[in-house]
Amino acid sequence: MIAGTGEGPPLAAALLERGWRLRVSVVSEAATGAYARHPHLELVAGAIAGDGGVAEILAQAAAAGKPFRWLLDASHPFASEISASLARVCGAMAQPLLRLERPRLGGPGVRSIADLDGLRGQCRAGERVLLAIGGRHLATAVACLPGALLHCRILPGAPALRQAMAAGLAPDRVACLRPGVDGASDPLIERALCRQWGIETVICRGSGAAPQIHWQRICAELGLRLLLLERPALPARVEGLSYGALLERVGTPASEAPPASGGRLSAGAAPPAPAGTPADGGRAG
Repeated sequence: MIAGTGEGPPLAAALLERGWRLRVSVVSEAATGAYARHPHLELVAGAIAGDGGVAEILAQAAAAGKPFRWLLDASHPFASEISASLARVCGAMAQPLLRLERPRLGGPGVRSIADLDGLRGQCRAGERVLLAIGGRHLATAVACLPGALLHCRILPGAPALRQAMAAGLAPDRVACLRPGVDGASDPLIERALCRQWGIETVICRGSGAAPQIHWQRICAELGLRLLLLERPALPARVEGLSYGALLERVGTPASEAPPASGGRLSAGAAPPAPAGTPADGGRAG
């Protein structure tokens, strides 16, 4: 299973409880700490190197006589590169692939933007804007918002901070903090940041998870405008399922249903049921 620290740990626990042997692939060693240790759980830390990395993982499992019955993509909705690689390689190697699809959350006062380029013209000169879109695309967002007074909230860590500085953001307009772990927690620090900086508009990603829920709540309470970046479309021929529907499809090692022919699964005939299940790779956020 390819996942992160959000849905990954509870999904792993549910699969283990059903009797599956599970290999979970996460991006960093730190992300492994979110998973409870289990004798049938293998945790692998490190980024997967594109199509070649996915193909190598599948080939190694097959060579060891333990091919994956299912490969589950539970990565972040905006981790489009790894999702595309999974779709291409699983389709070519006849590996059944399922995608965990987070709910799409809307609400009053939310304006959806198709992509970063759609931010052009959305903010006036001098408008106080908070970017909560992660570090990777900060430079692109800054280029699309000339004249706006830009601030950002990024995850703590040197890579994200370097990206913020490279994008040209002033150090006193950058906050490094980790958001709450669930949609019910109260985002006190984010709310305080908006007040301290006099934020008028928040730009965040439509992740369908706690960060989006937090920003929608904050903007509603403080009367701020929220621009929501729409998540990328699923790769072709990949089936996106809700948490419950995915567990129902995977079933148990003795009773899991075969892939539906003619559906949107990326593979045709399923390989023999092994003692293993997907790799859950860590793409959090």
